[in-house]
Amino acid sequence: MSLSLVAYDDSDSETETDDTEVPSTSSKQTSQPSSSVNCVQYFAPGSLGTKSTYEMQPTDNTDCSGTGTACEDAFEHYVQNNNADLTSPCCKRAYSGCTALCMSYKNHEQASSSSTNSGNGISHKRIHKDSTTAVKGIRPYIPKRLRQENSSMPEKKEWDQRENSDCDVKLGISGEQTSRKISELIKPYLGSKYKLTEVPKSLIFCMSKHSGPVNEIQWCPVQEQSHMLLSASMDKTVKVWDAVDTGCCLKTYSCHSCAVRAAQWSSCGRRILSGGFDSMLHLTDVETGKQIFSSKNEFRVSALKFHPTESNIFICGGFSPEVKSWDIRTSKVLRVYKAAVQQTLDILFLPEGKEFLTSTDAVSRDSADRTIIAWDFQSAAKISNQIFHERYTCPSLTLHPKESVFVAQTNGSYMALFSSQRPYRINKKKRYEGHKVEGFAVGCEFSPDGTLLVTGSSDGKVFFYNYHTARIIRTLSAHKEACVSAIFHPVLPSLLATCDWAGEVKIWQ
Repeated sequence: MSLSLVAYDDSDSETETDDTEVPSTSSKQTSQPSSSVNCVQYFAPGSLGTKSTYEMQPTDNTDCSGTGTACEDAFEHYVQNNNADLTSPCCKRAYSGCTALCMSYKNHEQASSSSTNSGNGISHKRIHKDSTTAVKGIRPYIPKRLRQENSSMPEKKEWDQRENSDCDVKLGISGEQTSRKISELIKPYLGSKYKLTEVPKSLIFCMSKHSGPVNEIQWCPVQEQSHMLLSASMDKTVKVWDAVDTGCCLKTYSCHSCAVRAAQWSSCGRRILSGGFDSMLHLTDVETGKQIFSSKNEFRVSALKFHPTESNIFICGGFSPEVKSWDIRTSKVLRVYKAAVQQTLDILFLPEGKEFLTSTDAVSRDSADRTIIAWDFQSAAKISNQIFHERYTCPSLTLHPKESVFVAQTNGSYMALFSSQRPYRINKKKRYEGHKVEGFAVGCEFSPDGTLLVTGSSDGKVFFYNYHTARIIRTLSAHKEACVSAIFHPVLPSLLATCDWAGEVKIWQ
């Protein structure tokens, strides 16, 4: 029984009498001098336990094809000393200064004589010459251990290939030129103190290129580039808009295969982190569309937040009892925060990033002690789960820009005010109510100066509340479908962006 370490294609005609040189323009290689002693090992089929080693003398100007003579002599010497059956091909590896070549041997005997000799049990050695060209049909031997690793991790190999691939990016009208410009409307406000926020009244732009509901919008955090607005939609895309000057779509990123539920700007404004119902996490370069970080999660992602001080760390949650913190530099999970819940609705970092809050769907008829949970970021320990005791889930959380308080949007169609310091007590004297939530993931946001609290509504309206008095200042009929998000511009006073369940994004002033 003969064994072979190389599967090869013995499709060459047995009637050939001489070797035919295969011309190839790519076979020319630069000769490199070698001063080291090369070692060649031969394994004869049928006697794998026997190994013979021959040393090749160093020569001047030895290239990949120059090792053929030494290898030929060594092989003939081995055949004379070992009466082994050579009817099956044997594998030869020459470890030279250039590369390791695996060559096949051709039988140059006549077809009639070879068939006669094989019938009598007589085998002849095959005369061979080195060839610098790759022979078709030869597959390199793969060890069993590597084959098992490759078969057990097919998904990991697929996502590693996707990590180095480019995201499908579509440029809008003059998108490449306007994505990194500084808007003339923003320049006068750079470096100056934010003025008092006023309630916007008129519609400036109506951007309706999304074919599905818009889940989230966010202004670019870099003031010089804050004319760009990010939007994540159920149509599997993430778009970047020029929402200050033109209202045009600058770029569209199609990295996800399912709905994009959450997206965030990085602190530098050059990357976008997105997660969706395809359980994928992507960190995409805004200019090139390349995926800097890409990983498959164990659950569908519904919430993402960057760490406020560590720009390479983010937290994600979704349809799972676990919340995970990731490090982009190593593409690994740093910590896992476990809670007896089914889904994480939103994540909010408290000042300095030492603690964070998660809102969950853990609501029963008799108790709601896990609706909002406070976590220690470093130890992954629960600080408190006795924060909100009313039987309503909280689809969104937002932090006040100046005071140590945060607001939770509830499905009871009101917003509750809490202290952001332990023990996170609720303010029972203030309640912002009048809008409707009705099961939608309606977001809420403070104005940059902290005087106004704005929220969407399931009836398509936008409500403006006075933060100190909790009274409704004005109502804006913005959309026909449910308005799920409304956010103020970080630099321009009174500039507001809204989005709805029909896929529209609107800018108001």
